[in-house]
Amino acid sequence: MAALLSVLLCVAAAARPDGMVRIPGGTFWMGSDDPAFPDARPVHRVTLNGFFMDRTEVTNAQFRRFVVATGHVTVAERPPRAEDYPGAPPENLVAGSLVFSPPAAPISLGDAYAWWSYVEGADWKHPTGPGSDLRGKDTHPVVHVAYEDAAAYCAWAGGRLPTEAEFEYAERGGLDRKRYAWGDTFRPAGKWMANTFQGHFPHENTGEDGFLATAPVGSFPANGFGLYDMAGNVWEWCSDWYRPGYDAPPPSGGSERVQKGGSFLCSDQYCARYMPGGRGKGEPDTGTNHLGFRCVKQERRR
Repeated sequence: MAALLSVLLCVAAAARPDGMVRIPGGTFWMGSDDPAFPDARPVHRVTLNGFFMDRTEVTNAQFRRFVVATGHVTVAERPPRAEDYPGAPPENLVAGSLVFSPPAAPISLGDAYAWWSYVEGADWKHPTGPGSDLRGKDTHPVVHVAYEDAAAYCAWAGGRLPTEAEFEYAERGGLDRKRYAWGDTFRPAGKWMANTFQGHFPHENTGEDGFLATAPVGSFPANGFGLYDMAGNVWEWCSDWYRPGYDAPPPSGGSERVQKGGSFLCSDQYCARYMPGGRGKGEPDTGTNHLGFRCVKQERRR
């Protein structure tokens, strides 16, 4: 019996891709009734087959191996083409990406552009712009990746980006209809469970959870499925086109992709979308320094 169990465990381990966790198939309640998330309604039942998901967000070290192997140049490293942005001044068509730029004092939270800046030369290798680098950040999540960059990495790795339903199901970690990925209490026993924003958003981040920006993957407890940073740290791309509610018709020519999980900038003062039912969205050609991804692979059915 012991020998048979050993063989079965070896087979299971061999079938599970390196760095991934098996997410068992099941049915869950997707969405949220939270009044702050009107686009996450109606809450509805979804059934999924099993799949594998990266245990952590894709790191800088992992993305570097992809770039070395393929020669991939990210969207942020390429100057925008004039034909894609008609009417844009030529001086604005420079390679770069969006970087969180906190104001010096409290401001109205009505305009998110007030704390974001398009920084020439910002990309995955230079997360806050020229002069910044990845020294000491190999295990931090890669950022400034547009949708096509994330999809290209996943294809190279033999996988794909998760659907929105897959991400939410995996984020919940087997805890159905809970407020957070770990239960109903934000800080159980006073413990920080995710990399989020503390202080007064957006001008003052106190870093009480130990981090002012991205954290090394796995710095906070895993969820019930053994996945890390499914809430907070960086937003993550999903493959779905965004629609403003689950009862809205699928977009015929979508312009934004779904993002899930929230980031180190999420705060209950402005954006608490680190909750499993919360949703984000973004233009596929736009990366930021709080946006990354992870991959999934379909479980082979026998």
